Formats: sequence, structure tokens, C-alpha cells
Amino acid sequence: MSVRDTMELKEEAIRAQYDAALGLISGFDHAPRLAKPLEAAVAAERSPGIGTRPRFRSTVPGMAARSTVRPGGVRIAERVEGLSDGLVSPVQAAALNALRRALAIALAMGETFAAQSGLAELKRANLEGRVPEAKRAEFGELLQAEALVVLFTFANATAYLIAPHVGSQPVELGEVEEVLTDNAPLALQGVLWELDQDIGALATDDARLVAVISGFAEALMKKVQIRAENGARTSAFTSGSWKVEADQLTIAGFKPAKAAKGGQIAMAFKQPHEVVGNHIAKYQSLRLAKMLMAYDFDRRLNPFAELGGFIFTFMGDGKPGTGKTTLIQMMAGLLDGYCKAAGYPFRYQNFSIDQIDSYQGKSGQNAKAFIDAVLDPTVIGFGTIDDIDQVAGKRGDRQSSAGQQEVTAVFMQAFAGAGTVVRGNCTFGMFSNYPENVDDALRQRAGARFLVDGPQTKEDYIDILSLLLGKNHAIPVGDHDLFAAQEIRKAVAASFEGHSKPHEEGLLRVWEQTAAEIGPLDTIAKIGAYLKAIQGADERFTGRAIKNITDAVKVRAMDFELPDEWMEDPELFLFRPYDEKLAMIKGLMQPITVEMVIQEVNRYADSEFRYADKSDEVAIENAMRDMRRMEEARRRYQEGRG
Repeated sequence: MSVRDTMELKEEAIRAQYDAALGLISGFDHAPRLAKPLEAAVAAERSPGIGTRPRFRSTVPGMAARSTVRPGGVRIAERVEGLSDGLVSPVQAAALNALRRALAIALAMGETFAAQSGLAELKRANLEGRVPEAKRAEFGELLQAEALVVLFTFANATAYLIAPHVGSQPVELGEVEEVLTDNAPLALQGVLWELDQDIGALATDDARLVAVISGFAEALMKKVQIRAENGARTSAFTSGSWKVEADQLTIAGFKPAKAAKGGQIAMAFKQPHEVVGNHIAKYQSLRLAKMLMAYDFDRRLNPFAELGGFIFTFMGDGKPGTGKTTLIQMMAGLLDGYCKAAGYPFRYQNFSIDQIDSYQGKSGQNAKAFIDAVLDPTVIGFGTIDDIDQVAGKRGDRQSSAGQQEVTAVFMQAFAGAGTVVRGNCTFGMFSNYPENVDDALRQRAGARFLVDGPQTKEDYIDILSLLLGKNHAIPVGDHDLFAAQEIRKAVAASFEGHSKPHEEGLLRVWEQTAAEIGPLDTIAKIGAYLKAIQGADERFTGRAIKNITDAVKVRAMDFELPDEWMEDPELFLFRPYDEKLAMIKGLMQPITVEMVIQEVNRYADSEFRYADKSDEVAIENAMRDMRRMEEARRRYQEGRG
């Protein structure tokens, strides 16, 4: 359904249903027909010792199938407020508001469907007792269709509105059973009765309350979708599309809205040409942004993650002022634009030093909340940890606070722990000016390395000067083609070629010695021998390093650009079934070559040697400073004695 075909579901029509929606939340009576209460009410004995009579069973044909359970009161508002300590919490208020809003949207959608399908006229005729006999079957079918439309819209809107509040709390819900399709009001009462039962049995706190409501809405959507496959007269709903502007919610038949809202991002986005230099880092960021968009919300898996070429974590390091923040702004801007075009929710989170708390355990909780928000499988997530050397403590470092040590433990578990699941809907970027100060085990959990070295050539410096000067001048550019040097394909090819030999002096010695002993590195055995030689020079070069290198090689095997058209028109790729997307990506892959492997080995090992050399230099400088202090102290002490 194109944007031009989308109609607006008027806000006035929705607000006109607020009283009816509030009445459903406040209370009504309902006798369950299909489901059984989760908690059976215990009836008080009127006269001890006197047996109770058997329940009456009607002998009238058709009446035996109807429930004779005594109607029970459904008071969702009271149920939710009962979780509080006397004052409704913000989460409880948000949950009740989301339910009222979703009910109002569903009722307004029901009226719209009735008007477009002819059901409204048949309802008026039924009130006057003049429905023709030939129309009675159609009337019944339309009532059932309206019930399905209202139920699905209620579930869809509820899942969409409650999603920003959903955390990581798991809740096991069974199938929704009280799905009645006689008419829309009864249908809503049935599912609200069952929701009230689930809240009463499973919601013990705010987190579980939100999880129950979200899980129930998802389960109800699936149940109604199955019913709608065999339902009649729903074409007025399935052939149209409506948008609720206030919530940015699109209702397109029995198709769930693309999960949750990701929230508004307050950030000055940058265009790729505004990132001067940093060719490999910029190129990989551009490709990673498109990779994330291949995520399949129904399968909750990304084809790139299945094929092994997905970057889940990366480390961006470089000197101060070389463009790390600009790189973050570029990638976040690309993802925000792609997600808006596709109607996907996008969530950006940054973890910074101000989230380190002096209270024991609080820093770890903050880090876990950050991780869970980005990992949320209902959104496209991008999480950054700027200045990670200040945020995460190095184990054994006496200068690291307890809070920093907690953060390190949480990040290590999240990025490559026993329970880590990479779905391919999010990525985490760690950035630092001093990566040598990051804990070795945490740093090695960064699957990719982005060297953010800023402008390098004369052309880079001309480009960045022109860019930062802006347009409020008449200074001629001169003999220079602006931003031609930032053409990514050409620059990246040269950058990768530059890693055919190591850059760091220590690694270069290992390379030359290995090549002298075994000749050109053109087989797996010879490359393996080179890796062992690197491990001999740096004991921190472990199996995790090999995994990171092979992951980077697999990314290089997918060294292709997903066409911009695929991002601009989601129907071409993003909205295709998972298996089709997987086949389309496989068709673009290229075979792994020796050159790719050598370049990625050198690129990764260069970064480790660079970190080690810096770390050693820092340690030497600190030791020298301590020695100079001791020398000065001895001199002053001797002068004082003399």
C-alpha cells in the first residue's frame, strides 16, 4: 500500500470513542464462553453441611452450547491500580492510557469499516426490524468481519503504543481463547476479560504488567490473523490503509504495524560527504547501516547474521578530533532516514560516563538497561559507548571504580557471553581515543576495528576546510574538485590495498620473518603459520582474534552495496519474505580470496600491536615519571639534612 493510498483515521473520530473506551476499562460484566477463569472464585457456603444443587443444563436446542457461568465483573483499571502502593506509577498510567487509546482507535476503525462495507445501513435496518430475509446472511457475515477488524486493530494499536515501555522481562502467555466474533462490542469484552485474567495471574509489578499487555496483544493479533484467513467480507479493511497521525500508526489490513516507536533522536545528522577521510570506517558504517535494514521482523533474524557477515560490535579508535563523533552522527542519520522510509522503528542509545553511579550495583543496572533497549528485537537499534576507556574499568586497575568494573562485566557478558544471541537487528559501537586503556577481553569482543584517523591527504584538508567554512563567503575554491577524494569506492580500494603489508613496526618484523621462512602466504597452512607467529609476538592474539578476523573476511565477501533503490522503495527488498531476501543477498556475494584474508589479518593485528605499543609507552612514561619524582624527593631530602 503506497503512501498516496493511505487515508487518515480522523482524530475527532477517535476521541469520540474515548467515553466508550473508558467504560470498557472501568468495568463491565462478562460471562466467559470459550475460556476458563485462571483463578476460580471460592463461593462462601451458605449453610454448612447442606450439599449444593447441580447446575441447571438447558434442554432447549442450541442453548446448551451457551455458557451458564455467572457473569463476573471485569475492572481492568482497578486491577492495574491494585499493583501500586496507593499511588498509580507512571508505567501503570501509561499502560491504562495505551489501552484506552487502542480501544478508541479500534472502535473508530470499526465505524469506518461499517460505513464503507454497508454494515452501518444494515444495522439501522435491524434496529427498525426491516432487514430483508435475503440480507440476513450478509448481515451476520459483516458483523463477524467487523468483530475481526476491531479485535485486530485493538491488538495492533496496543502492541504499538505499549512497546516503548517494554523491557526484557519474559512472560509466558498461552493462546488467546475468548475470541468471540458475534459482534464488535462482545468481541472486545471477551478479550478484555481474558486480558484482565492474565494481568491478575501474571502481573506482579510494572515490568511484568507491560510484558503481559504486550504479549497478549501479539498473541491476539496472531489468533485474529488466522481467523481472518477464512473470514468473509473483510475486503473493505484489507484493501485500504489508514494512518493515525498523532501516533504515527499505520493500519494496513491484518498486517501488524512495524513494532514500536523508536523515539525521537535529538542529534545533528551528518551526510557521508561531510565525513572527510576515514575511508574504511565510513565505508563499513555505510554498509552496516544497510545490513541492519535487512532484518526481518517476522522471523526476527537478519540474513546477514545467518550468512556470517554481520558486524555486531565494533571498535572505533583514533586521536582526538579525527571524526569519531561525526562518524556516529553519519551512521545514526542514515539509519534514521532508512527506517523512516520503511516505517521501521529506530532506537539510538548512548552510554556515557554520567551513567556510572556511586551506589553499588546501580552502574551495572544502567548498563544492562542500555543493552536491553538496543537489543530489543522489535526495533532497529544502534548503541554507542563513547570514551569507553573512561566508562568501562580495566580489571585489576586500582584506579577503576566499582561502578566501572560492573559496567565492564555487563558489556563482556552482553557482547560475547554464553547467552548472547545475535539477531542482526542492532549493532554496538565502542569509541575511544585511548583503546589501550580498555580491558583486553572487552576490547577483543569488538568484532570489527575502525581506525578513525581523520583527514590524511592534501585533498582531504582542502575538503574539510571548505566544508567547515560553510557558504557565507566568496573565496574561490581554486584548482580542486571538491569532495572528489571522498568518493568511497576508489578510496576504500586503496585503503584495503594498503594493508597488504603490516603498518606497525613490530608486526612488520613478524611478517618479514615468516615470509623469509615459508615464502608467499598463499595457502591456509601458510597463513595459519603467520597467525601462530603473531601469537608468539603477542600472547593476547588468541582464538577470539581469529574469529574476529574471519568475521571481517566474511564481511569483505559481501563487499557489495545494497542498491539505494532497495532502501528508498521497501517493496523491492525490505518487505520481501525472509527466504527471498536471503536468496537476493546470496546472489550478490563474492568468493573469499587470499588477498582478503591477508589484508584483514594485517588490519586486525596492526590494531592490536598499536594498542600494545601505546599501552607499553604509557606504562614506561608513568614509570619514568615516578622515578623522576623519587629522584627529586631524594634531592630535597638530602638538602634538608645538609
